[in-house]
Amino acid sequence: MEFHEAVLPNGLEVVAERNPRAYSTAIGFFVKTGARDESEELSGVSHFLEHMAFKGTQKRSAEEVNRELDELGSHANAYTSEEQTVYHATVLPEYAEPTIELLADMLRPALREEDFELEKKVILEEIARDRDQPPYGGFEIAIARHFGKHPLGKSVLGSEASVSALTPQQMKAYFESRYAPGNIVLAAAGKIQFDALCEYAKKYCGHWAPHAATRELVRPKTVPATDFLLKESSTQSYVLRLADAPSVEDDARVAARLLSVIMGDDSGSRYFWECVDSGAAESVMMASYEYQQAGMYMTYVAGRPEDAGALLDRIAEMELEVERDGVSEDELERAKTKVCSHLVLHGERPARRMFAIGAQWIQRREYRTIRQAVDEYQAVTAAEIDALLREYPLHRATTLIIGPESARPK
Repeated sequence: MEFHEAVLPNGLEVVAERNPRAYSTAIGFFVKTGARDESEELSGVSHFLEHMAFKGTQKRSAEEVNRELDELGSHANAYTSEEQTVYHATVLPEYAEPTIELLADMLRPALREEDFELEKKVILEEIARDRDQPPYGGFEIAIARHFGKHPLGKSVLGSEASVSALTPQQMKAYFESRYAPGNIVLAAAGKIQFDALCEYAKKYCGHWAPHAATRELVRPKTVPATDFLLKESSTQSYVLRLADAPSVEDDARVAARLLSVIMGDDSGSRYFWECVDSGAAESVMMASYEYQQAGMYMTYVAGRPEDAGALLDRIAEMELEVERDGVSEDELERAKTKVCSHLVLHGERPARRMFAIGAQWIQRREYRTIRQAVDEYQAVTAAEIDALLREYPLHRATTLIIGPESARPK
């Protein structure tokens, strides 16, 4: 593996991990913009803009964009999160140049009004579908409760009101402020010629005009609370429990990921054996999420409505148990094996490496080999987990319970 980096005169960064033995090339444009960069009035605009990139450019119609992606034989898509919008494609190496040309063109969408109004209906349907399906928009509701007025509390999809009121002019202004070349990373992995990659970037992105695009970074002040959301039509109860965790800048994030596996992996974890294997719950999982200047543990529990209170009590007891007693060496080693095996197995695919490289670079401006990542996990000690739990206790959590009246906590 070889890592390369370069910066175009307009500020666009190009990073790549070259693997001569690979059979494919994965390419992605990582834009440092997401829900946390939006005002209340523009809530949902980043995600909406991602959709509009597939609706045509000054050179291509929506049909041409999607037909050409198909003609390249690409596995292509895009996604928007709280902090990033990513456009990506995996192709055979000989199609690297036309893929970069097409993705670069998509990153300068036409934003035609007729396409805008049509896609607005699609977004509103997506918001309605998310609200109607279990756990009934609970993830976004819980995150909003946990982070409050902090930018990370904003919904990626936005609300019906904000999306309905959004205009093409507002989206154009947002695009012009956030899609600056210095706010974008072109990441690639697999079978790549880096010099050629840089030439393609200059050819198709070099004319993008540079300008400043900043992000307000304030550490959130979360306040634990418990809420109940009544859904009489639900046949199950859903419990979402959010607690503070290390940020993406914090080296303790590695220990936090291992703790999440120990407590809430979907097989062989403490929550699994206590709640799922015993038949008390249908599913329980815990994961850690990292943002700039903030982090979050999320625990999700689904089960019978009449068991919601008992399940929540047991989860809370187990949180206090691990805070008091720590983790054993055996379960820490099992977690390391799971995580490291996952890293190595997924690292064989250029697409997975491209996502890892792009995210690392845009979040921390660093490159980590698979070997370095594995070594980081292997170096974590039980004492570091103890220190993590003292700084970020799991029991200090925001809780949202969703379900029929029988699930309401007593």
